[in-house]
Amino acid sequence: MKISIVMPVYNVSEYLPKAIDSVLKQTFKDFELLLIDDGSKDDSGKICDEYAKKDSRITVFHKENGGLSSARNYGIEHAKAEFIGFIDSDDFISENMYERLYDAITSNSADMSMCRVLDCYGGVIPKFESSDKVEVYTREEAMKEILIAEKASVWAVNKLYKKSLFDNVRYPVGKITEDGFVILDLLSQCSRVVLVNDAVYYYIHRENSITTTKFSAKNYNTIEAWERNYEIVKENFPSVEYEAKMRVIWAYFNVLDKMIKLSDPEDIKKRREIIKYIRSNFSFIMKCPYFHKSRKLSAVVLMVSGGLYRKLIAFK
Repeated sequence: MKISIVMPVYNVSEYLPKAIDSVLKQTFKDFELLLIDDGSKDDSGKICDEYAKKDSRITVFHKENGGLSSARNYGIEHAKAEFIGFIDSDDFISENMYERLYDAITSNSADMSMCRVLDCYGGVIPKFESSDKVEVYTREEAMKEILIAEKASVWAVNKLYKKSLFDNVRYPVGKITEDGFVILDLLSQCSRVVLVNDAVYYYIHRENSITTTKFSAKNYNTIEAWERNYEIVKENFPSVEYEAKMRVIWAYFNVLDKMIKLSDPEDIKKRREIIKYIRSNFSFIMKCPYFHKSRKLSAVVLMVSGGLYRKLIAFK
């Protein structure tokens, strides 16, 4: 087979059939689907086994719960194909996604191909004007596109990779923002990256998913990941240092907005440190073309009053 598709599974019985069906309906047929049941306590494991009986391309692995990174790493270690991709088990994909990603990566002799992502909230699938356009990037150009996140994104799930990129790379177990922690390690190995300029991955934001849950100490991982990436860029890829700094500031805003209502003394101290950092970069924020007007306005409000900023974010 040509592609190994890794799908971590944990307590998603309500969404899992749609995710698996979207893979099995692919116009690209030469793949294996690795379902990594990460210690599910609902019927997810049984659903995986039932699908495996129906389609020989499916292999199911049942393991103790270790989190998303642990499940992905398990899939990487058992994948057999030259190329590898990841899908979250509560999302779904267009029937031609892997055909387009495979054609793009092979016809352009690239190391990674990626597509656009549709963020879906409340069961609503937004409209997107499809395109056949394919953009070919150098390593640094791809880094820039992912850092500014206008067309490309950091997500692991909307990409097809040469599996060899993961020979010395694994997702960090026990952390969130796992995609952010590894993306620069992967891109650093790439000579050429291709973007399929069409949104064929449907990213479903659920109330209890990692991307929508309330603040926890793990949210600090977001800052950790992007500060790590900034150091990698600063040392090795200075042409995108500006964009990498922007992403660090974005991470500070992201964490601040999630922790804004916290009252624990330790968190208040950390919040003040984050506010201090953002304020120290006020001039950068106002001049940066990658920050939207709404973010620049919130920065102005934060300079005036932290309390007023909290009210603004609560209102939004």
